[in-house]
Amino acid sequence: MNFHSLLRVDKSRRLAEQYFDTERELTKMINGIVYNRNLVLDKKTLVPNPKKPKLNIYIGNDYGFCGNFNSAITESLKKDQDNFKIIIGKKILYRDDKTILAINKEDFKDNLPKIEQIIYDAIRNMSYSEINVIYNHYYSVNNLSFVKACLFPVEFKEEENNNYTEDFVIETDINEMLVNLVSLYICYEIRIREANSNASENVMREGVTRESLKKIDEIETETKRVVRKQNKYHTFKKNIENYQRRNFSGNR
Repeated sequence: MNFHSLLRVDKSRRLAEQYFDTERELTKMINGIVYNRNLVLDKKTLVPNPKKPKLNIYIGNDYGFCGNFNSAITESLKKDQDNFKIIIGKKILYRDDKTILAINKEDFKDNLPKIEQIIYDAIRNMSYSEINVIYNHYYSVNNLSFVKACLFPVEFKEEENNNYTEDFVIETDINEMLVNLVSLYICYEIRIREANSNASENVMREGVTRESLKKIDEIETETKRVVRKQNKYHTFKKNIENYQRRNFSGNR
């Protein structure tokens, strides 16, 4: 992998790590509310109706050399006709009447407010049984994988060494506050997956570009070999003709 590709991958990785830090803090805050013994929560606030449809967020690739992955995304979309969708990636052309939002990947940041509002409304109204994100996950330069990650329902774990008995002074509805925090948590999860997808895209582009350059080199090498062979043939043919001409002149 060349230097510039490594820089792009590293930038995406560091961005994802920044989002991870925020996500971890949100997790602590949510755990402090959900498991606090001093708070009375409506436990149904974050329990979705399993009979409702799902919201699936598809993250494709905007640039060239990623045709196979984008084709896999499109095939997955065609099989997903019963659920609502957010499609991210200009190469993903599939649309249906359950497509809520479709944007270019390069416009992701500009459209974050729209995505955040969709997620907030979904959590507040419990509109979906699940919220999933489908994308190409970067594990390492040599390990990329097409994955489907469930973002909601959110499963938080109670820490063993925490009694969760802190007192809170709350001037708002605690259930509404929890909805806001969980919505924010899910949005940061989406940011992490988008940044991770960018790292995967850069690796894929680099790999295909390198393979393409290798093919070009092979074609050029083969072309030169054919030209050399033709030149040798023409030279040999010319030498034979000259030899025959000299013999013919000598015999006369």
